[in-house]
Amino acid sequence: MLLSFGLTLHRLTGALCIFLLTGLAFTEVAVVLLRYIYGIGFLQLQDFAAYCFAALVVLGIPYALGRDAHVRVDVLRESQSPAARRRVDMAGVLLFLIPVFSLTLYHVWPDIQYAWQIQEGSKETGGLPGLFLVKTCLPVSCVLMLIQGVTILARKGEFLTTETAQ
Repeated sequence: MLLSFGLTLHRLTGALCIFLLTGLAFTEVAVVLLRYIYGIGFLQLQDFAAYCFAALVVLGIPYALGRDAHVRVDVLRESQSPAARRRVDMAGVLLFLIPVFSLTLYHVWPDIQYAWQIQEGSKETGGLPGLFLVKTCLPVSCVLMLIQGVTILARKGEFLTTETAQ
């Protein structure tokens, strides 16, 4: 059940990232066309592009982890057996992922609460409202990373128990 829940969240995050990337691409093309062909500056559109980019970057992190497409700084990985790789992955989740994203969630929460309390908007006068929604993507990303970490532990743990049983 935990694995299917993690997979469902992963798919939803992937779909949201595709939506954000599409919105970012179309928005940037529109900004360039409006500015350089028609000589029109549209601040709200620029804010929308920035919001899409920020949300895409933050939500892309748990999506990349779920696809096992994140950056690894592990020179010894190529020479490791599959069982050793799983143990290293599990140790990484337990020693780094869970503590770092738990602390990030803990420390960012007061800022998010304040942003929601004042309904924070763009820093620019006349800019797009709703910056508080974009800022909310950071704790959402932290929660998604923690869920991905627990899912990885469950998945890798299943493989380790089946190997020892054989």
